[in-house]
Amino acid sequence: MVRIASIAVSLLLSACAQEGDFGRPAPSAWNSLVATTGTVAARYRNEPASYFPFTDDERTLRDRAWRFLMPAAEREAFIDILANLTRTRVLPPNWRDDDVTTYHAALISGSFRSPVSRYRRLSDDITADARLIPLFVATAARVADADTLRLRSLPFVKSLDDENIRQAAMRVAENRCLVAWVRLETGVRSERYRYALQHLVIEVPSVEGVSAERSLAGLDGRRALLDPLLPLEAEARCGLVEAPAPQAALPIVAKY
Repeated sequence: MVRIASIAVSLLLSACAQEGDFGRPAPSAWNSLVATTGTVAARYRNEPASYFPFTDDERTLRDRAWRFLMPAAEREAFIDILANLTRTRVLPPNWRDDDVTTYHAALISGSFRSPVSRYRRLSDDITADARLIPLFVATAARVADADTLRLRSLPFVKSLDDENIRQAAMRVAENRCLVAWVRLETGVRSERYRYALQHLVIEVPSVEGVSAERSLAGLDGRRALLDPLLPLEAEARCGLVEAPAPQAALPIVAKY
């Protein structure tokens, strides 16, 4: 299994990820291969990963999660590749760059005519995140409703074997952990935006900072829409953050 992941890394380093509109993965045999490899790698790590086909809403949920699971600003190609490998689960989700300074560093890198352009880019990125959150939340709610129906229907389908039941439970956990991951990453992105704004105000003061501050407040307000989707401990139960010992070993499906 490690060999499979290593081959995928080598291939991505040579060809990079193929992107479609809005930075989402383009539909192609290449990206399908990477996604399949990620599912296999996740199963090897005992993470929830079902071989069931995705519903339309499950696929849309993953498309809308893309923005939050990739870097907020262009950085070194190698880091972007690692981020894509993490998003597709070839690498574990708890491998990620927690450095709050990275967005600011990418924002001010290179030459630019006016500092105003940096403030506007910051505001645009924050606003784009804020606009996407309600769409993600609406899709996540539909997926959760479908998962509830799935679980409630299990006792009534007598022809299911143990593997069918296991795959259903894994898909429910997989969907919930994806939502938990996005909720975690929206908080990380907000912290990076705040760091960038605070440092821009010191480095190149401008009244444009007021607009960026308002955009950031709007993002934080919409981030709250993610909270009712899952219990607060979901990130820990999915292995995204360190969990207290008594809860770490409990299966996520049993809790909800």
